[in-house]
Amino acid sequence: MNAKTIDSIIDQALQQPERERARIAERLISSLEQTTDFDVELAWQKEIGKRLEEIDSGAVECVPWEEVRNKLYENANAQD
Repeated sequence: MNAKTIDSIIDQALQQPERERARIAERLISSLEQTTDFDVELAWQKEIGKRLEEIDSGAVECVPWEEVRNKLYENANAQD
């Protein structure tokens, strides 16, 4: 497949609604995972459960991505 075809496919995918783009991304990523390391998968599931419990209990507070991104930009610009 040539670069022009790939760019065309990507452009089409990026025009889709967010939910469809997520499905496309998931399918592409899944296609790269030839084998599953079940120990790693189990560890991630435990970590996800732990983090959800922390959020639900109020032990941690979520920060919107926009705030995180803006802070990263501010820090990067301050170092220049």
